[in-house]
Amino acid sequence: MTEENVILVNEKDEPIGLMPKLEAHEKAVLHRAFSVFILNEKNQLMLQQRAHHKYHSPLLWTNTCCSHQREGESNLQAGNRRLMEEMGFQAELKELFHFIYKAPFDNGLTEHELDHVMIGYYNENPVINPEEVEAWKWMDIEAVKEDISVHPELYTVWFKIIFEEFYHYLEEHKV
Repeated sequence: MTEENVILVNEKDEPIGLMPKLEAHEKAVLHRAFSVFILNEKNQLMLQQRAHHKYHSPLLWTNTCCSHQREGESNLQAGNRRLMEEMGFQAELKELFHFIYKAPFDNGLTEHELDHVMIGYYNENPVINPEEVEAWKWMDIEAVKEDISVHPELYTVWFKIIFEEFYHYLEEHKV
């Protein structure tokens, strides 16, 4: 299987090239990414625990799904593709905002992403892909916020940033 490329961007989210995903993480190059948040009718957030064999952030809890857009793919198309690949369902997604973050990992890799955050609604149980996802759960938004403050080591870097800086967007979009 060939390694997937990521879309390199400038700070205005303008594409400036492509690079293999691992190389982009080794060189800490800014690239486009997305994070999907799925809420249910009880205003609970669907969390996933990343698979144990992921090359960064294994077994950490995070938003419903996240990944990188492919060349020529819109943010919403990418979000729905990955939602189906990781969680086994589709939902109508809406783009909320984007932000840039840079986070080094213990393994020498660095995430440097312009992350597009999307929200959708779904009330069923997912059919997780064990290659991508270790486990999943529904959690009240307030409970997630509290748990991050007590156990930050259990969550991915980007998820903590989104909750710390952009929590109000999730609150505003409750069902």
